[in-house]
Amino acid sequence: MNELLWYTSRATGLASIVLLTGVVILGATISGRGARSRDGATVVTALHRWLSLGMTVFLLLHVATAVVETYVSIDLVSAILPFTSGYEPLWVGLGTLAFDVFVAVLVTSLLRHRISERAWRFVHWAAYLMWPLAILHGFILGTADEPILRLATVACAVAGGAAIVWRSGVTPHDTHRRRDVATQEWS
Repeated sequence: MNELLWYTSRATGLASIVLLTGVVILGATISGRGARSRDGATVVTALHRWLSLGMTVFLLLHVATAVVETYVSIDLVSAILPFTSGYEPLWVGLGTLAFDVFVAVLVTSLLRHRISERAWRFVHWAAYLMWPLAILHGFILGTADEPILRLATVACAVAGGAAIVWRSGVTPHDTHRRRDVATQEWS
C-alpha cells in the first residue's frame, strides 16, 4: 500500500506541475491579451480556470499522499509551514512555499468580487513566484533520477519560462483602458 502511495504522490506531483505550467502559459496569454477577440479571450479564460481546477485536485492529492505515505517523513505541519520537514527541509520547503502561495491565489480568486481588484491582482501575480518554486521542488525531489520525469519537468520549465519572457515583452493592446479601470473604485 505504501508503494502505491509513493507512486501516486509522484504521479500527482507531475500532473500538478504540467497543469500549473499550462495555467501559467494561459495566464500569461490572458494578461498579455494574446487572444484579441472577445470569444477567444473567453475560451482562454475558461480553459485557464478549468486547468486551475484540475491542478488544484492533483495538488491536493499530491500533498495528501506525500503526508500519508511513510517512505519519507513529511508531516501535516511540514505541508503547511515551509522548511519544517525532517526530510530535505529546503526542497520540501520550496514545495510547501509554492503550496502556500497557491492557497493565497485560490482564496483571493474565490473572493475576487469581495476584495479590491488591486489586492486580487497583487496576490495573483504571486503565481509567477509559485511556478518556479514548484519546478525546483519537482526537479530535485520528484524525479527520482527517472529521465522521463526530468525531461517532463525541464519541458515545463522551458515552456513556462518562454511564456513568461513573452509576457514581459508584450504591451497589452488595451493599456489605456487598463489604467482607467485600475484607478476606479471597486465596490
